[in-house]
Amino acid sequence: MSLSRVLNRVHWGLGAATAAVLFHPGSASAHVKWFCVYDIAGRPTGLENVLCQDFELLTGFAIAVLLMGCLFENTFVGVALTRSLDRISGVLQSNTDVLIRAALGFFLISLWSLGGVILTPELTTTSPAIPILQLFMAACLLWPKTMPLAAAGLVFLFGDGVVHYGLFHMMDYPIFLGLAAYLAATGLRRDIFGLTPLDVLRWSVAITLMWASIEKWAYPEWSYPLFVSHPNLSMGYEPAFFMRAAGVVEFTLSFALICTPLARRMAAVMLTATFLAAIGEFGKIDAIGHSPIIVALIAIFADQTKARQRSWSFLAMPLQYGGALAAFIALYYIGHAIAYGTTLS
Repeated sequence: MSLSRVLNRVHWGLGAATAAVLFHPGSASAHVKWFCVYDIAGRPTGLENVLCQDFELLTGFAIAVLLMGCLFENTFVGVALTRSLDRISGVLQSNTDVLIRAALGFFLISLWSLGGVILTPELTTTSPAIPILQLFMAACLLWPKTMPLAAAGLVFLFGDGVVHYGLFHMMDYPIFLGLAAYLAATGLRRDIFGLTPLDVLRWSVAITLMWASIEKWAYPEWSYPLFVSHPNLSMGYEPAFFMRAAGVVEFTLSFALICTPLARRMAAVMLTATFLAAIGEFGKIDAIGHSPIIVALIAIFADQTKARQRSWSFLAMPLQYGGALAAFIALYYIGHAIAYGTTLS
């Protein structure tokens, strides 16, 4: 295949994947473990097949988009857009704590009502004490002084998931630790090592979603049944290439959550749109399971604080993106090898 054809394929493939992420509630936005058969102990796709020419060109294109976003943010139009977002999100920002507590309360009461679920649909339990704890945690969200108790409950539930499913599996859900940190720090009116509670929550969301994007490259076949039930999702591209491109889009948007102020707010909007779109297709399980991450993304979009935010160097952006990408791929494959005895090739 000629270079021009490869570039054209990647260009349109990334565009198609981006459109699918934004407007299609398929594998790019649904948590595949909740709706498809999976084997987490199975051998992931070899790195030689992940780090292919398509992958390199897709990530190169993603870096270029991030660089353009950094340049755009400091232009007159970028400044005007930021001011517009501030006006739109003013009410949300002033009620961030209420929104997070209400959404998390809905989440915990739903888990209590369903019964037999630790934190997410595939994390099941037979303990009769877990639903009672979830209901108690929801009640603790009513008052700021008892929010640390709800935080402790989230840490306990995450730990219970580690005990029964292993740390590697629970790396899908560090957002719950971020939510616990947010609740504890907000209730105690303290920062966390110089970071605001929302900053900690934002980082936990970014880590959660970047880790999830690696799964799309390591186990693309888990999502293939979704292409059978939703044939328009791949937009005519072969499933393997589409999953590769969708993973790059998701990783890039998730990485943007820890970038410059405007970049992270726009990324939060696009990610929120994907999760909301998925609810219409996958129903109440998706609505309940993703409600914590949706409200966290809304809070990130509404965040207008600038004093603690540092704009990243234009020249450093490719190194930071590449370093994060390499780190997450290495951690995923090395972690899987340690947990399940698979090889890194």
